[in-house]
This record gives sequence, C-alpha cells and structure tokens, in this order.
Amino acid sequence: MKLQNPYSIIIFTGTFFLSLFLYQCKTTIQSIQPMGEVISPTGNPITAEKIELGRKLFFDKQLSSDGTVSCATCHLPQYAFSDQKSFSDGVQGRKTQRNAPSILNAGYLPTVMYDGYIKTLELQVIVPIQEHVEMDMNMLDLLKRLKANEEYQESAKRIFNRDFDAFVLTRSISAFERSLISQNSRFDQYMSGNKKAITKNEIAGWNLFSDVLYCTKCHPAPSFTTYLPENNGLYLDYGTDLGRFRIFNDSNDIGKFKVPSLRNLELTFPYMHDGSLKNIEEVIKHYQSGGKNHPNKNKIIQKIDLNSTQIKQLKEFLLTLTDTSYMSQFR
Repeated sequence: MKLQNPYSIIIFTGTFFLSLFLYQCKTTIQSIQPMGEVISPTGNPITAEKIELGRKLFFDKQLSSDGTVSCATCHLPQYAFSDQKSFSDGVQGRKTQRNAPSILNAGYLPTVMYDGYIKTLELQVIVPIQEHVEMDMNMLDLLKRLKANEEYQESAKRIFNRDFDAFVLTRSISAFERSLISQNSRFDQYMSGNKKAITKNEIAGWNLFSDVLYCTKCHPAPSFTTYLPENNGLYLDYGTDLGRFRIFNDSNDIGKFKVPSLRNLELTFPYMHDGSLKNIEEVIKHYQSGGKNHPNKNKIIQKIDLNSTQIKQLKEFLLTLTDTSYMSQFR
C-alpha cells in the first residue's frame, strides 16, 4: 500500500529555494548545513576556546573513577561517535544497559538520552560521569582532581573567569558536542542541487523511503528523526529495560525509545537501543515484518512487501547518508 509522504513537497520546495540561494551566494556544497545553524543556548555561547577545552575533557580518562573510561570510550570519532558494540564498556569491566548512540549533530537535539527527557546537553554531561556502570565518578572528587590540573584550571580562569567547577565542565563538553556537525553526505549534496551525487538506484531507494513506505513518518529529512520516543515493535516483552516507562511509570511508555537519526547509520551498527539488530538487512527485515504486536507499537508500522531489488535500492539509499567529513578534525 502506498502511503503519501507529507514531507515530500516541503523538502523539495525548500531544496529548490536553498539551491537558488546558494547559487546566488556562490556558496560551496561543503558549507551547506541543511539542518540549519546550531544555536548556542542562553548562558553558554559557543567559542573556539570553549570547544577546545571541551574536546580535551571529552577524551580525558581522568573523568572516570579508575582512569580507564572517557566520553570517547563509548563515542569514537571513526564510528560517527558511537562504538559499534551492543553495549559499551564502563569502568571495571562493567557493561552499559543500552547501545551508545551517535552524538554527531547533537546540537539539534531537543532532548537527550533514549528516554527523551533530559532537556540540555549541559545536564546530560553529568549522567555518564556519575552512572555506576559507566564512569562511576563522584562529582566532588572529580572537580578537585580537574581543578588540580594546571592546564584545566588556567583554561577555566581564562575562558570562564572562575575556578574549574561543574559549570566549566558541563559548558565546555557540551560546547564541544555542539561543534560535531555531519551534514555533507552524498544525499545532502543531491538535495542541494548536485544530481550526480547519487545513482539511479539510490534515487529509487529514496523514492521508496519517502513516497512509498512509512519511513519518513519517523525519519523525515533532513534530520532523519522526529526526536520522539516511539515503540517500534521490537519485542512483545521488553524485559528489564522498559524504555521511557522508567521515567514516568506510565504503561503507555513501555517499549518507547527515542527515534534515532539515520545519518551515518553505515558506521553506527549494531542497531536499536540494545544493539540486537546487527546490520541494515536485519533492520529492513524487522520493518518488513511489521514488528511484534506490542500494544504500544506505533500504528504506522505495518507489514510491507518488498522484492529483492527494492531491498537493495533501499539499502543503497541509506548508505548515501554517510558523511565522514567531520573526521578531518580527528585524524
């Protein structure tokens, strides 16, 4: 059954005017940010110095109790800031409960974490540091440790005009995270006017994705996510991880996890909140089946028929969303 995509007209109309504007301004494809500019939050304007301090902290294993885990342990640049593991490694060999998501384009997130309830990146920074299975670090002890670091203390005084404290820690790391932009995929170039950027098969896959299937209901361009928690019918019984239910104890939230962006999904396997689907083919197969009939499953998700050619085209389109140009900062 063909489902009309309510976003298609908006996407292509917006693309036409964007392309016209870029032509008039003689702007290169590489400078395009189809998701718009990341806006600095009130109280934490982004600066180059702040980003650099945040970068150092992000890769610093001193943030963990045993000195073995940094933010980058679970969010490696070469894997689109994920780690290609079902569950990430924490201190003392502990394992996280959920799969590590990519944090590229995190500056656009209206809420953070799979449950979709933490409002800012600044608040999110504190969570893995204090989480028992991740960094397991007492915040007061950490701040004493980092304040004693001459480089960090000097940077705090110079950038924030204060001693190194929780404000400096959270504002610096979140500023670094907002600097992580990946929006120059071949698909982005195609949508910006370069019609040779993707192949006929990939275009056919995009048409399937956007105009035939229900994919853009939850993964609309250009962000390829609605940022909303949804139950996609992964399980009939979600076991010990009931998703957003753990936040509000609302049975309607059982099995709901925030819709991930599909950008760079070639690099971010395995998939789903628990890394249970190992490759793109398994993900397509899941949605072909219509998922398990959990009472909270999004009703958009229904069984679909795809032939082998369509599956190939759909996968080829999804691979056009890969963009590793951000890696020039980390080589």
